[in-house]
Amino acid sequence: MPRVACAFWLSAPGQGEIRAEPLASPGADEVLVRTVCSAVSRGTETLVFRGGVPESQHTAMRAPFQEGDFPAPVKYGYLNVGVVEEGPPALRGRTVFCLYPHQTHYVVPAGAVTPVPDSVPAARAVLAGTVETAVNALWDAAPLVGDRIAVVGAGMVGCSVAAILARYPAVRVQLVDADPARAGTARALGVDFALPENALGDCDLVVHASATEDGLARSLELLAPEGTVIELSWYGDRRVSLPLGEAFHSRRLVVRSSQVGAVSPARRARRTYADRLALALELLADPAFDALITGESAFEDLPQVLPRLASGDLPALCHRIRYAPVGR
Repeated sequence: MPRVACAFWLSAPGQGEIRAEPLASPGADEVLVRTVCSAVSRGTETLVFRGGVPESQHTAMRAPFQEGDFPAPVKYGYLNVGVVEEGPPALRGRTVFCLYPHQTHYVVPAGAVTPVPDSVPAARAVLAGTVETAVNALWDAAPLVGDRIAVVGAGMVGCSVAAILARYPAVRVQLVDADPARAGTARALGVDFALPENALGDCDLVVHASATEDGLARSLELLAPEGTVIELSWYGDRRVSLPLGEAFHSRRLVVRSSQVGAVSPARRARRTYADRLALALELLADPAFDALITGESAFEDLPQVLPRLASGDLPALCHRIRYAPVGR
């Protein structure tokens, strides 16, 4: 195995490069992983790419295996699937998911990797971190049988939430987005779709994931009295306005944040981070989630691909990164 890896670094806001990384030999309780594919979490990673992480959030936004500091230089990312080449016998040869940046090989503690079930292809398993966010949001939201629910924002997270909700019994769920092209994604996930102006109202629950002011305002409009908006969007260094006048108080509406950095209080006493991630991987046995992967590029092209994703020139939900097999 090579003892030098290649990694993608943000060298300055808006500029990335591939760097050589020394690779240590794994210790007794460590694994050496060869990356098969990773993925760009478009919302968060493009915000990091443009240098949009507020200084007050530099510590909170650190990824588990991040190197460097915001705004740059920094090695950032958290959707990585690979094969264990060296390590404990129980893991050797297993396909695993890890919250690791874009890098060809890496060494981490054995407890930092989660085996991918045989029912989940490696190419789909890169979605595990995003589906884990959706699981946590739904633990926070606690939807009930028969609820009327809208998911506003058909990005990676919003689509993942809608896909899981589509499996709830007797729930009316609608995926709402300003881009009519997202109707095809909704159809593949088995959920109804609507443009914001046509969305069904009288909702018990709205999950907001569009990261726009208009989306959040529309989410409030779609609620029934005493309904709740679960806010999943992260706005970075942008300020947003919220219409808290008009009927907000008389209708007793609720806006509540949800964030994957901590296990939902509703399950914290009984579920660990590992439990939550393992559940996300189990859910990915459903091939409907393939609809969230809308593009693919080679690892060596990341310095050219991320600027296009950040600008919107390359539209995507999940953009997968493929790595050349050993020997190529």
